[in-house]
Amino acid sequence: MSEVAPIPGEGTKTSRLRSLDALRGFDMFWIIGGDAIAAEIGKLAKNDQVTGVVAQFSDHVKWEGFRYYDMIFPLFLFIIGTAIPFSIGKRLEIGDSKREIILKVIRRTLVLTLLGLLYSGLLRFEGWDHLRLFGVLQRQAFGYCVASILFVTTTPRVQAIIFGSILFVYWALMYWIPVPGVPHGTYTEWGNVANYIDRQIMFPHQMYEKYGDPEGPFSDISAICTALLGLFAGQWLKTNRTGQQKTLGLAAAGIVSILLGLAWSPLFPIIKKIWTGSYVLVAGGTSLLLLALFYWIIDVKGWWKWSTFFAVIGMNAITIYLLTDLVDFGATADHLIGGALKKIPPYRPLGMAIGVVALEWLLLFFLWKKKVFVRV
Repeated sequence: MSEVAPIPGEGTKTSRLRSLDALRGFDMFWIIGGDAIAAEIGKLAKNDQVTGVVAQFSDHVKWEGFRYYDMIFPLFLFIIGTAIPFSIGKRLEIGDSKREIILKVIRRTLVLTLLGLLYSGLLRFEGWDHLRLFGVLQRQAFGYCVASILFVTTTPRVQAIIFGSILFVYWALMYWIPVPGVPHGTYTEWGNVANYIDRQIMFPHQMYEKYGDPEGPFSDISAICTALLGLFAGQWLKTNRTGQQKTLGLAAAGIVSILLGLAWSPLFPIIKKIWTGSYVLVAGGTSLLLLALFYWIIDVKGWWKWSTFFAVIGMNAITIYLLTDLVDFGATADHLIGGALKKIPPYRPLGMAIGVVALEWLLLFFLWKKKVFVRV
């Protein structure tokens, strides 16, 4: 959702953060197969401690709670928000009108929403009642749109007020809107307001789960705040403070956000599938800490060469996300290395998982070398 950057190492000056591309790639790594590699390592280890660690990177909690894997999606939305002051801010700096920028934001939002519908099977023509209307790309598009328009039309102070207001209003609505047959403030799979609304307005096959959709329209309300947290981070990084001050500010904000989320969780539990306010704060705080770490290592200290592996993924993130649905990388990997892996049966699943990620990365590396970066 941001401008194309020069290849790291070419010596061209750019306002784009290398750390942001690397962090985006780090996030996408788990989506395109890093989770499968972790899961296979856990199976081989046959050790409860290792299995517990591996689960953090390969499996969601069933409902309430938090693992690292539960922040993969919000981290990407957070990064989209962080990029806004750099991409749209640049357009404002060169004199583009707010109207032109907003129209471009809306166009990008519509394109990304269409891609989300295509990813969900729009061209399978299985009928309206079988098309999943809400999904990952649609939520990213919505968060990007709202955060971008707020960035163009309001001040950071107003944005902060809106952020707090959305969290509070979402909590109030989730608590007070009645769901037939259950007490106020119920946050179970079938008893919460968000999933109840999903079941009222969508057909069963339009939802990801029988009880509702984790990217349903009602929980989009609080997802705005994840994009806004990224927006705040991006605006902080564009200030004239030193790199060390920016890093410490991000880290401090991350810690405070996590603590606030944990303090809120007894009243409003940490639940990814309905994007509760406590989840927004814990996932957002963790995102801030990761951004602080990547920014300090790559942009402040200048140690960026190690991050090329992730940057290659991050600079074509939407491309590889869509390709993993359209291209059978598993079949190709099996054709190339499946025979050799048959010689070591216990390690074949792990080898295949690594092979799939390797093929995906090599394709992205080819695009990276050719300076082909697909942007919506």
